[in-house]
Amino acid sequence: MHLFELTRALIDIDSTTGREQQVGDFLLVHLQDLAARTGGAVERIPVAEDRFNVFATWGEPAVVLSTHMDTVPPFFSSSEDDDFIRGRGACDTKGGIATMIQAVQELLAEGRRGFGLLLVVGEETDSAGAQVANRHPRGSRYLINGEPTENRLALGSKGMLYMALEAAGKAAHSAYPELGDSAIDKLLDVLARLKTVPLPSDPILGETTLNVGTLSGGRAHNVVADQARAEVTLRTVGDTAELRRNLAAAVHAVPGARIAEIRETPAVHLGSLPGFETTIVKYTTDIPRLSAWGQPFLLGPGSIHVAHTPEERVSKHDLKAAVHLYKEMVRRLQDR
Repeated sequence: MHLFELTRALIDIDSTTGREQQVGDFLLVHLQDLAARTGGAVERIPVAEDRFNVFATWGEPAVVLSTHMDTVPPFFSSSEDDDFIRGRGACDTKGGIATMIQAVQELLAEGRRGFGLLLVVGEETDSAGAQVANRHPRGSRYLINGEPTENRLALGSKGMLYMALEAAGKAAHSAYPELGDSAIDKLLDVLARLKTVPLPSDPILGETTLNVGTLSGGRAHNVVADQARAEVTLRTVGDTAELRRNLAAAVHAVPGARIAEIRETPAVHLGSLPGFETTIVKYTTDIPRLSAWGQPFLLGPGSIHVAHTPEERVSKHDLKAAVHLYKEMVRRLQDR
């Protein structure tokens, strides 16, 4: 398939996280056909029921190109004009998959071998595919991860610290609030305290940021709330041990409030190559979960600013440029 045709074919398969089987089957067949013609090998790596990673190799892989097959909801199919391809996953990262496959084909046509392609499931939620892959590395020295960086080499990516907060209170008739104990008031107190916690900074990655993403609670407008819940995400820039202690202290200072769940993906500093435009990205990737696959690099077509939105798109110019950039990265890293 032509680069643009393959991008649209991938977009048109609904692969929202947990539903990656169909796109996995498509890629398995597509890569098996390529491998049969070029002397490669393709593996189906089980992750969970009906979910699997796809790994293709040509020779012993010193360099592995990798990105994810899953997308965020809601699914919507592709369209295109002279300049852009649109649809869910256009830049995050169906376009990236297509450019990596095109780069592989062109490298093989040049007589290059010694590289692989790893496509994983679950990046948008818990990195389940990357965690399974990390238990089965293939000896690569370098990993080129694909996410929308506007085709600039990312020097680092922020981490993510997720906290689910809960508060318990006592229900009462709203006409007699003194007989109850509002869980919502407690949680608002907690969130106000969190806003006063000092947030670290890093000279390369910048400032830590905090976002209250969801807030819910109560039973009805005329009942004192006996329960409340909030979800908070921090984009982190380094070691979080002290930050986590300070956040926990702010929560536990309010009786009846607690941290119900906490998850973390660490911030990372990444490799660079002379002559490549560079950037810093504020989002997280599978890279921290793929530590066994070699020194990481991060680059891909499209802008994160339209990923996860109804306007998701990738320019055709970016797709073609990414093919060239991936080929150049593989060549340089192989020749080190």
